[in-house]
Order: sequence, then structure tokens, then C-alpha cells
Amino acid sequence: MSIRIGLSTSSVYPGNAATAFATADRLGYDSVEVMVWTDPVTREPGALRALSELHGLPIASVHAPTLLLTQRVWGPDPWTKIDRSIDLALEVGAPVVVLHPPFRWQKDYAEQFVEGIAEREAASGVRLAVENMYPWRTAGREVLAYLPHWDPVEQAYDSVTIDLSHTATAGSDAAAMVSALGSRLAHLHLADGLGSFKDEHLVPGRGGQPCADVLELLADSGWSGDVVVEVSTRKLSQEAREVDLAEALAFARLATAPTRGASRI
Repeated sequence: MSIRIGLSTSSVYPGNAATAFATADRLGYDSVEVMVWTDPVTREPGALRALSELHGLPIASVHAPTLLLTQRVWGPDPWTKIDRSIDLALEVGAPVVVLHPPFRWQKDYAEQFVEGIAEREAASGVRLAVENMYPWRTAGREVLAYLPHWDPVEQAYDSVTIDLSHTATAGSDAAAMVSALGSRLAHLHLADGLGSFKDEHLVPGRGGQPCADVLELLADSGWSGDVVVEVSTRKLSQEAREVDLAEALAFARLATAPTRGASRI
């Protein structure tokens, strides 16, 4: 069975959720990841179910509003954001909630984070997949902005998301992370990067990450999670955006085609 390839609603920004579902349908994606955002449809289960049914595309995952840019979505309390994301995932049938680790200044939240995530994952049955991040860098200075750490591999999370743009920014070995996680890897964000201080979210194949190698490793291991294309197209015309998203999908399809002699991670 081939790996399902989804499209993140963030990949059509500044387009909205309806645009993302229509684009994913038109280009032949298998599913959609909903980034909870200021677009009210991303927070409305009924509207999301209607879009899912209209386009015949399941919702693979919900991305909780744990970014700097979504600080005001669902209020200031970080646990409320997580709990409402879990509720949304349950209502739309998404098996995964993607979330970022706490910011360093969210001290109380950070102290409770590992245990709180484990408790909620066990109670809900939804995989709460903590995403790898990266140190914040300026010229000659590195700031550790996340607690307990930006690298989830050594943390006690049962479920993890690996983002291949974030591995580029962090200078991480993406293939080694995937191998080390094994069954703890619940989800993959497919993108690329050149290793700059900026989180670039390039189309796979346009940066320096081993995107094809990682996808082949997952396909050959019998991995059952979702690959979701999360690339930046915000400065592009609609036509150019669709060309990039079609290219990303073709890249993923080719790299996840099963090969003979497969063995598990």
C-alpha cells in the first residue's frame, strides 16, 4: 500500500481552506492537513467536513495554533489550543494533531508539556505529534527558543512530526532522525531548505535535504503515516503556485513508490 500524500492548507496561503481543498482535489492529492489559522473555516468542524466530502479528500491531520503568528487563535492559554485542536481532530476524523514544543517563555506550560501531551494522547486516541524545530540564529548568536528542546528525538514523546525544512534550518540529519524514531514517527512534513537561518519551506528537490532518501526509507519500511506537503507559495501567482504544488506531489509519488527487497526501519 502506497503512502498517502496530503497538502497542508498553509501551502496555499494567503488562500483559505476552501482554496486548499479545491487545489488538492484538482492536482490529485490524497488528503489535506488543516492548519488552524485566522481563517474561521479552519476552526469549524462542520465546514471542514463539508469541504472534505465535496472534494472526496479526508483530513489527515490538524495543525494546532501553536505558532507565533497564531498566538491569539482560541485565546492565550496554550492547553486550550491543544484541547480544542484534539476536539476538532476527533470531529473531522483526523488521526493526528501536529503541534510545536513550548516557547521558552511559556515556563509553566513547558514544565507540564511532556506529561500533559502523554495524558491527552492516551485519553483521546489522537496522536499528538510534536514537531521538530530549530535554534533561532542571528549573526554569531544562537538562541534556544523552545523547551524542553527543539529536537524531539531524545524527548519522551510517543508521537513525533519531522519537518524537512526545519531539519535544514537546524542542520539536523533528517534520515538519522527518522531511523531513530522508528514507530514514534507519526507524520512527515515534506519541504526542503538550503540551511539558512530562515525556515524556507522550499519545494522538495530545490534544497539540500535528503527528501527522496527519507521518503524511500519510509516507503520501504512499510510506514503507515501521512506525508504532507508544506511549502511556501505565498509570493506566487495562482498558476505558479499550482505548478510548484504539482511538482511537489510528483516528487513525493516517485520517491514513495515501493521498491523490492524492502525492510523495516
